Amino acid sequence: MGYQAVQSTHAAINFIFEHNDRAGPWHKSNYLVQLTVKDEEELKELIERCRTVSLAITIFKEPDIDNQITAICIEPSLHTQKLVKKLPLLGNESL
Repeated sequence: MGYQAVQSTHAAINFIFEHNDRAGPWHKSNYLVQLTVKDEEELKELIERCRTVSLAITIFKEPDIDNQITAICIEPSLHTQKLVKKLPLLGNESL
């Protein structure tokens, strides 16, 4: 769980730099939720669903494990809520 938390923190910080036009409203919303998926393939599917509805996302790839996608950060929106509502909270997963 700690490793996943660090990876998602990397993604969140990178989001601020990649999408600074959307980072301000996100910061003001005071929302931050860390969720989990079972594997990289499920994460890739979520990325594609985000792209389908034009959500701003940041993808973090870990260089220490062959640049695998380990985390993403998605802008907050109603679309985001719908896409992630069934994902377990990080630390409470029963995958």
